[in-house]
Amino acid sequence: MELRHLRYFRAVAEELHFGRAAERLHIAQPPLSQQIRQLERELGVALLIRSTRKVELTRAGEAYLQRAVAILDAVEEAREQARRVAGGAEGHLAIGCVGSATYSLLPRLARALRDTLPGVDVSVRGEMLAPAQITALVAGEIDLALLRPPVEQSGLVLETVRRDRLVVALPDGHALAMCDELEVGELRDDEFIAHAGHGRSVMNSILAATCADAGFVPRIRHEVQETSTLVTLVAAGLGVAIVPEPATALDIAGVCYRPLLPDTLGVELVAARACDADSPLIENALDILRTIAGADSPV
Repeated sequence: MELRHLRYFRAVAEELHFGRAAERLHIAQPPLSQQIRQLERELGVALLIRSTRKVELTRAGEAYLQRAVAILDAVEEAREQARRVAGGAEGHLAIGCVGSATYSLLPRLARALRDTLPGVDVSVRGEMLAPAQITALVAGEIDLALLRPPVEQSGLVLETVRRDRLVVALPDGHALAMCDELEVGELRDDEFIAHAGHGRSVMNSILAATCADAGFVPRIRHEVQETSTLVTLVAAGLGVAIVPEPATALDIAGVCYRPLLPDTLGVELVAARACDADSPLIENALDILRTIAGADSPV
């Protein structure tokens, strides 16, 4: 028995006419009749009652039709699902994201993926430091990483998504909160809340380099891993912080943000994936990401 036997039987059973069924199947009537008889011989039961005036289903034929239709529909659904998966329209996508982009970019990306690729199950891991994302990417725990360079791990493909300006987060009531813009040197007497050091966060290195260029070493009062915790400690008046501009999406009472001068101070956001991840789904997600990032770019 082959699937064509089921298709032939279904056509005859639904049309109850060999001529119309043959036209529907684009085959001649005699071979169709032969195939149905072959099916009945293999099953050992009569599926159809034939007469010169009409064709009817036997009770066994009615029962067999229900199962045949379910099998053929399941085969067709399996074929369509395979096509959707091969085309990147169905599957599972795990995304990692650094803190600041978690609040600005990730919500819009998740919505766009849901609207554009409704058959894709998306899971996100926000507030991930770059080293943790790289480890997860190499281990296959995430498919796409949104992080800050530099990335020294081999076997990854990197693509710049955008460049974010640096801003300073100040407690409300800070003496510099009245300024529209600040230079890093004006913060030399402040204590800082910093992202985790010792190679765990790119932003920690950026803070050190930015302050060094201004001629001082920052006095770090607290180191934290999550950007949300960092901004919360600033709001509590425990220090100031330098963060990428998307962190301003964290609307936490008690903190204000001021741009840093010069306006060339910034940090890139890159999308990373494994070199061997030849996945239409990842490429579809990157296309959506490029569109969102392009909408953020100034005209």
